[in-house]
Amino acid sequence: MKAYVFPGQGAQFSGMGKELYDNSPKAKELFEKANQLLGFDITKIMFEGTDEELKQTKVTQPAIFLHSTILAAVLGDDFKPDMVAGHSLGELSALVANGTLSFEDGLMLVYKRALAMQKACEAEPSTMAAILGLEDEVVEQICATIDGIVVPANYNCPGQLVISGAIPAVEEACTKLTEAGAKRALILQVGGAFHSPLMEPAREELAAAIEATTFNVPTCPVYQNVNAKGVTDPEEIKKNLVAQLTAPVKWTQIMQQMIADGATEVVEVGPGKVLQGLFKKVDRAFPVSSAEI
Repeated sequence: MKAYVFPGQGAQFSGMGKELYDNSPKAKELFEKANQLLGFDITKIMFEGTDEELKQTKVTQPAIFLHSTILAAVLGDDFKPDMVAGHSLGELSALVANGTLSFEDGLMLVYKRALAMQKACEAEPSTMAAILGLEDEVVEQICATIDGIVVPANYNCPGQLVISGAIPAVEEACTKLTEAGAKRALILQVGGAFHSPLMEPAREELAAAIEATTFNVPTCPVYQNVNAKGVTDPEEIKKNLVAQLTAPVKWTQIMQQMIADGATEVVEVGPGKVLQGLFKKVDRAFPVSSAEI
């Protein structure tokens, strides 16, 4: 069984999608449609933008979504997923890939999500930090002792957990986690505290947008971030997608569940190879590759 996975924020790079645009008429058509829908020239930023421009949440999220979904679209008959999943933002790419959302609806939801998250980030100074080399339970316990908001946000792979919250609370947690034996506790260069209670205003905004969007019955299960289970019911998919903004990304559990459910190979669709590396941390021998036209 073939699993297709879609990356999230952090995979962007200048020049992303240019090869697709130049080599596929279908890709070019979809990129131009995206420029019209968004009301600005996102392809120009993707192809020529600086790292600083690409790092803005309102650019990063649609850019990665476009790279992933357009690549999946031009794979044509080669693209036959038995299961899909996406890391954080990547879940929306996965939902277009398995037919739950149309390309247009997916893009507009991603853009609304990005704007809502950026607004929430600006409302309160917040950050995230990668914790390496500690058991998940230890990180959870120490976060629970900190005065202030700091929570586990991304369970990326065994021994790698990202925490998220208010800046003083995250800094204090990093100090305590280092004392507890973490190999590294590294503050990340991100816009704010994604997948934490500080994203509540964004969650409310996104809930209204999701409610107004048509969700179809998918062609295969999507393994969702909030519960790490394969889901095919459109109403449940909606509910989990809303909850995702303030809940942790259970990527470790998704990888383990996909393998348990019969995945025999994983193909990453979009920029970078981050998700392939994470699968290798779960099972070094597991076959992983990048989608290519």
